[in-house]
Amino acid sequence: MNHRIKATQTGKKPLEIHRHNPVAPAWPSFQGNSEFVGTSPSGRVTVFVDSALGQQGLQNAQDLVNDADRVVTANDGIFGTTGGPVSVIVFALGGATDGTGGADHMGCDYSTGAAIEVDASFGNSARVSALFEAELSECSMNGNLCGFSTGEALSRWCASVVGNNALADFATAPQWVQDGEPNFVDQTDNTDQNADSTGCGMAFLSWLISQGYGLEKIAPAMVSLGDSGTLAQLYANLTSDSASNAWSNFQNAIQNLPNGITSDDPFGGLANPLQMAHLAPRTAELVGRVFAAIVSDLTAGRQPEQIMASVRAAMLPVSNAKAPTVCAPKSKRLLPPPKSVKGEHQRTTRSA
Repeated sequence: MNHRIKATQTGKKPLEIHRHNPVAPAWPSFQGNSEFVGTSPSGRVTVFVDSALGQQGLQNAQDLVNDADRVVTANDGIFGTTGGPVSVIVFALGGATDGTGGADHMGCDYSTGAAIEVDASFGNSARVSALFEAELSECSMNGNLCGFSTGEALSRWCASVVGNNALADFATAPQWVQDGEPNFVDQTDNTDQNADSTGCGMAFLSWLISQGYGLEKIAPAMVSLGDSGTLAQLYANLTSDSASNAWSNFQNAIQNLPNGITSDDPFGGLANPLQMAHLAPRTAELVGRVFAAIVSDLTAGRQPEQIMASVRAAMLPVSNAKAPTVCAPKSKRLLPPPKSVKGEHQRTTRSA
């Protein structure tokens, strides 16, 4: 179910762009006028908007300022690290203003990848937050998994969890099924452009999450395995079963699905946040974080979907800071799959 974070209502007074502008970074592709909108309360996320977008684009950007700290906190919990500061520009990426233009950045760390582009999504700011998380999560991979099918699947799952499945139309697992379910569990595809290898990864992670292995277990394990790591090795590390059993057990699970694979989450990993997060036993600290998140959101008048997302973030483990590594700059463009051509790849990579 798509739990949408609704855009904040503008009310009677239009939003205003802050005029004490910090200098915008060099963006991967945007060449227009970067208007400063605001910085999140933590100071970790600075948001700009293309001034040509008008009020709806500005609303997307302001909503991202308000939601950014929730996103970065959840992302920290998933990877068990504390990320660095980033800048984000909201504009009509690829000419789209419905989120389908995707997102982009230059590298999978907080040095080369800290300038993030996200497509505007008029009237649905949840998609902007989800696109932001897709690129932010790659920064937290610390130079690993860049340009590989495993990293692509992981970043999309991070966007699904943190963004409440707001990018359901970016699904690739159904395409993987249509193309005969090639085995990308025992091998890693040396590209993030193949819908089949990405789709296999999405379905496999859905299966693992449904078995109680949350992203806060999966993400650090995948980063540790590095570029050459396979999903079969991930399975072995998490379950203590042999890696040689991963593909056959996964295939058996698919055969037992009553409705087959029609989304990127065929095993319902998103259905139960407690199971999804694979939480340790509840403690006073956890209850306090959850309660504080609920009270804060209620006081701010946020929507039920926003409150649910904040609770999920509060339930993730507290991160421990680790020194980032740096990867070679390489543009990462997130796109939904084309609808007109069967099997066409759905993500492009541009060299810096």
